[in-house]
Amino acid sequence: MSFDPAEVQKAIRRLSKADRLLANVIRDVGPFALKTEPGGYDVLVRSILSQQISTAAARTIRTRLQELLPSQKIAAKAIDALSDEQLQSVGISRQKQSYLRDLTRCTLDGTINFRTIVSQPDEDVIETLTQIKGIGRWTAQMYLMFSLGRPDVFAVGDLGIRNAMMRLYTLEEKPKHSDLEAIAGIWAPHRSIASWYLWRSLEHKVV
Repeated sequence: MSFDPAEVQKAIRRLSKADRLLANVIRDVGPFALKTEPGGYDVLVRSILSQQISTAAARTIRTRLQELLPSQKIAAKAIDALSDEQLQSVGISRQKQSYLRDLTRCTLDGTINFRTIVSQPDEDVIETLTQIKGIGRWTAQMYLMFSLGRPDVFAVGDLGIRNAMMRLYTLEEKPKHSDLEAIAGIWAPHRSIASWYLWRSLEHKVV
């Protein structure tokens, strides 16, 4: 799934009309350029490997893991065939090994069906994915946005979004989730696009 350019333009016009401050961010950041990453099991494996380490370290571990796999393809059956020692040899911690094992089990036994999940409502997808060890609400929301291309995701617990909103709306140091959700309410049903612009505003130092 990906974001339809025509729908994105409509969304940007609506967001700009609804929120003057966000309109300034949209103007300064420029064209919407969120690239989705289609996939299921493999995307979640990468999400688990990336937890609490740098992007470079995660990339190194992922590359080493792929070198252990047939055709270097991250797939549930291939991961299931690896021993704990093999996983540890490429730098995967014991905790993350347990997460990968649980994700693999849920994939192979049909607890998660990545073919049908694409048609499920957002909250159903979140409920399904958070059954897996190591996958919380934030990871599930990122999957909705960056893999399934869902248009109305607002990860209120995301640090970047919180920091961007604190700057843009001059909020107190630790705003309540309810306060952030109230502001974001006027962006619906385009909160994924608004979120992307908030993240980019931190890079562009937009105020």
